[in-house]
Amino acid sequence: MSKLQPKIGLHSASFLVVSVIIGSGVFKKIAPMAAELGSPLLVVACWVIAGLISLAGALSTAELVSLYPNSGGEYHYFQKIYGRFFAFLYGWSSFAVIKTAAISALAYIFAQSFNSLIPLPELANNLSIKLLASALIILLTAINYRGIKEAELFSRLLTYAMLIGIAGLIIWGILSPVGKLEHFQAQKALSGWTLIKAMMVASLGAFWGYEGWNNIGFIGEEIEQPKRNLPIALTLGTLIVIFSYVALNVIFVYVLPIDFFITLNDSPNKIAAVEVANALGGSTGMILVASLILMTTLNATNSTILMSARILFAMARDRMFFKSAASVHPRFETPNVALLIQGIWAIALVFSGSFDQLTDMLVFASFLFYGSSALGVIIMRYREPGLPRVYRVWGYPFIPLIFVFFCSALFILTLFNQPREACICLGLIATGIPVYLLLPKFHPK
Repeated sequence: MSKLQPKIGLHSASFLVVSVIIGSGVFKKIAPMAAELGSPLLVVACWVIAGLISLAGALSTAELVSLYPNSGGEYHYFQKIYGRFFAFLYGWSSFAVIKTAAISALAYIFAQSFNSLIPLPELANNLSIKLLASALIILLTAINYRGIKEAELFSRLLTYAMLIGIAGLIIWGILSPVGKLEHFQAQKALSGWTLIKAMMVASLGAFWGYEGWNNIGFIGEEIEQPKRNLPIALTLGTLIVIFSYVALNVIFVYVLPIDFFITLNDSPNKIAAVEVANALGGSTGMILVASLILMTTLNATNSTILMSARILFAMARDRMFFKSAASVHPRFETPNVALLIQGIWAIALVFSGSFDQLTDMLVFASFLFYGSSALGVIIMRYREPGLPRVYRVWGYPFIPLIFVFFCSALFILTLFNQPREACICLGLIATGIPVYLLLPKFHPK
């Protein structure tokens, strides 16, 4: 059986969690959130709530990750909880839209940020930006092809620089005379069901920012002492991201009034954080923050490519994907074919739709399975109470139940509020059904 070797310690694993989460969402999504909510305090509250709910999901998932540390994360333990078919649908969905769309969207924002620094040739349908995003996916896939240690070191160095840059932007905003407490005043008042609906719709943007906290489980068999280190890395990394996101959004609405972000929502190619930097320091500030976004999206794209390819590898090893994807490179000890397949499809998605369409689709799809993970904790406590658990989720059963409830509510509201994106996403997931039925032909006995 093909197997990957443990090479990643606790420190590196924690920084991988941070690197795969902090990408583009926190710098861009305040504009559509402001347009939906009309209140800076509600925008900040949305990031806090989304962060706490993501933390509840991370705490719940950590119990399963510590029980079943193996390549593939949810794919691996879904087999033990729900069976092969459900596990396959998760793996197929990750390949079809969830993880590959995340790679595409992050690479696209990288290209947009690069374009704000160094203008690219103007081509129809943003072709120049799509070509640069595709080139980035090819480059980072090649780096990951050559070894996990090299890719992890690259990610860790970027994460150090990224956190320093975020801290610098927060301090700059606090000390700047541009900021005003008056900017925290709301432009419209929401209440009752209207408020709940707006918060749920806006939360899609916030959850895109937090997307990826579960990815560390995909490389479970490559983590040293996984039963101990995976839950710690998952929790610590998520907490760092929550603090960073909330602090950044407080600075954004402190520097610029909420009506500015509402108007900015009509300019999809502009990035909110860059406009905040312009208010703080003119063209110099814009260059610095655009460079920071380049760094974060580069880092998140690299980490997502690194970890997500392990799902395809694990599926192929279990005879639930193309046999060749179970290949381990004899020299680099990486899932080389899985990386190539993932890269080709991610590039195809770059050309398939806009950034916001991709992210709305993947948030909707991912929460179908995130909720299943938290529910799986409860199922396994009931089904296998005697299993040795190095880590047990704090606040059981309330923390998993809260997360399951929220995932269910998000799923239902998205069906009503964004039916087109939801139906496209469900259609992509459903394409896995005929593939599953044809699996015996791909893997004849």
